[in-house]
Amino acid sequence: MIARLVNDYGVGYIKMDYNVDSLQGTEIGADSFGQGLLEHNRAHLAWLEEILKRYPDLVIENCGSGGGRMDYAMLSRLQIQSMTDQEDYLKLPMILVGASAAVLREQLAIWSYPLAKSNADQASFNMVTSMMCRIHQSGRLDSLTPEASAQVTEGIRIYKESLRKHIPTAVPFYPLGTSDVTDFKTPVALGMRSPQQTVLAVWRIDGPAITKIPLASGEARLLYPSDLGVKVTVAYWPPAQWLIPGTK
Repeated sequence: MIARLVNDYGVGYIKMDYNVDSLQGTEIGADSFGQGLLEHNRAHLAWLEEILKRYPDLVIENCGSGGGRMDYAMLSRLQIQSMTDQEDYLKLPMILVGASAAVLREQLAIWSYPLAKSNADQASFNMVTSMMCRIHQSGRLDSLTPEASAQVTEGIRIYKESLRKHIPTAVPFYPLGTSDVTDFKTPVALGMRSPQQTVLAVWRIDGPAITKIPLASGEARLLYPSDLGVKVTVAYWPPAQWLIPGTK
C-alpha cells in the first residue's frame, strides 16, 4: 500500500492516524500479555524503519487519535507529532504548555483551527497557539470574515519571516507555571528561548483584562497581533523580550 501511494500517486506526506487502542497486548506467540504488547510495538517500529529506509524523503506524521502515540520510540523514527485533534481552540494553549515539555518544538504540530464565522480576535488566538511550534493550518478558512482572514495571513507571514528559523534551537520556559485545561480564568503563558531571541505567547480566556508576567529582563515589543488593541507595558525589567499576546 505504501509503495503504491509513493510510487504511483507521488505521495510525500502521510498522516498516520491509527485510532485503535492495543489495550493490554496479546498472548498469541508470547508468554504474557506484556510480552505480546512489547513485541507488537517492536514490530511496528521495525516496519516504520523499513518504510523510511526505502522512501527516505517520505514524511510521516505521528498521530494516533491526537497525542495517543506521543513518545520518542515513535518520534525517533517519525518527523512530526500531531499534538491533538481537539477542536475547541480555547483549550489548545493549556494542552500546548504540557506538550511543549514532552516533544521537541520542531516536531510539534499544532492545529490553527478558527471556527466558522470567527472574528479577528478568535482567528489571532488560534494563530498564536500554532505559531509557537509548527503551524498546521486548518479550520473554516472559507467562512472567515475578511478581518479574521487577514489575521491568519499576517500570522503565517510573521511565522515564516521571524519565528520559524529559530524553532530548532528554542527551549521552552513557563513564566506562569504549567496550566490546567479546565481553568479558563487563569492566563496561560509559554516562552521559547533561542540563542537569538526570546518569544513569549500569552493567552487570556475569561480572566482579567490585564496579565502580569514576571521576566528576568526586558524590553518588550508586541509582535502579533498588532492591530487588535493589545498593549504591552514593561514595569521595570531591563534587554530583549518579545511578546506575542493572544486575546479571546
